[in-house]
Amino acid sequence: MREEILLNIENPRQLEKLYRDNKPTFKTAFNSLYPQLGENLLAEGWYQRLNYSHEDLFWGTPGERIFVVGASILAGLLAQLPKMLSIDQEFFYTRNIGFIVFPILIAFFAWKNRISGKTGAILAGLALISICFINYLPQDPKSDTLNLSCIHLPLLLWSILGFAFGGGKLKSGGNWLGFLRYNGELAVMMALLLIAGGLTTAITVGLFNMIGWDIQKFYFDYVVVCGLAAVPTIGTFLTQTQPTLVNKVSPVIANLFSPVALVMLIIYLSATLFSGKDPYHDREFLVLFNVLLVAVMALIFFSVAESNPAGKNRVQVLVLFLLAAVTLLVNGIALSAVVFRISEWGITPNRAAVLGANVLMLIHLLYVGTKLWSTLTRKTDLSLVGKSLALFLPVYALWSAIVAFLFPLFFGFK
Repeated sequence: MREEILLNIENPRQLEKLYRDNKPTFKTAFNSLYPQLGENLLAEGWYQRLNYSHEDLFWGTPGERIFVVGASILAGLLAQLPKMLSIDQEFFYTRNIGFIVFPILIAFFAWKNRISGKTGAILAGLALISICFINYLPQDPKSDTLNLSCIHLPLLLWSILGFAFGGGKLKSGGNWLGFLRYNGELAVMMALLLIAGGLTTAITVGLFNMIGWDIQKFYFDYVVVCGLAAVPTIGTFLTQTQPTLVNKVSPVIANLFSPVALVMLIIYLSATLFSGKDPYHDREFLVLFNVLLVAVMALIFFSVAESNPAGKNRVQVLVLFLLAAVTLLVNGIALSAVVFRISEWGITPNRAAVLGANVLMLIHLLYVGTKLWSTLTRKTDLSLVGKSLALFLPVYALWSAIVAFLFPLFFGFK
């Protein structure tokens, strides 16, 4: 390597090739040669490039740090409300789990993006209406509309968070695509925080057990619950102030899991042919099919959002296209199963909700698949795929609002 560097010290292209072929060896050899390269400007540029040290980590402004600390404490207190006010835990958490996290994150981005007072008041009003509505629904554990509202209301709050993330402006494209990218990075950061928290919990409980103190119940009831409530806020703060911590990890995860998910999905669909199960007569199997559908669609969205349009090669685009095609097949099976069950046993709140969601996902997958095919045939670039993803997010938000607020009224709170 030393000889190659000396021979090509005046050839920038060949030096770049040597560097990309073996970066660690190149750096070691170049640094050992640097003292004898004299006043060569190209050598000086390479030395600075190879040995540039990043500045100290930036931990946000004092205002951001104060906000995050206060928000984390508030999230912990909200999570402890059932104990503090003697509220039934099942009643509280099933209806209000989204309000422990999303309003705080919405407030963070509204403050960070300096959203106008009028827009902020509208967002606060929507959150207040949502809280009152979900908590005043009749208490019936067997109510399908109640369960649907509890599931779809956090999705609506997630959409409002995307609106605040984009600066409170009704724009698709960059803002919504950036929001999807933020969600991927937040998922990675939260996973790291949860792993660190799990290790800390195990060590702490174990150390106290060694001296005869059983703190497990107290620790889980207070420390763990409060910590879990604060993780999304802390993770968001880290993704915004330390983007380099995860912005290189997320694309790698997306590129690794996309082909794995494709192979797994093909094997699973093949295995179902011999399993004796079908989503037309097995309700639980249909639910599993829809969960699988949502998970794979989320992976497609994550992969495209984390992709650099200029750096995505044809193999990666082909994997995404095939994944979208197979997911489209899964969606078609699930949709036909829902239509079959409605024709056989009539309409119910659950079937109506699943039918609407499957129709939306079918249209979305067809649109995304078309854009991926255009990218694959080099008629368009990958950035248009990202825009096609972002275009439908407000539509999903509207559907979530319909299911959460109108289904209980349409179906008489059944």
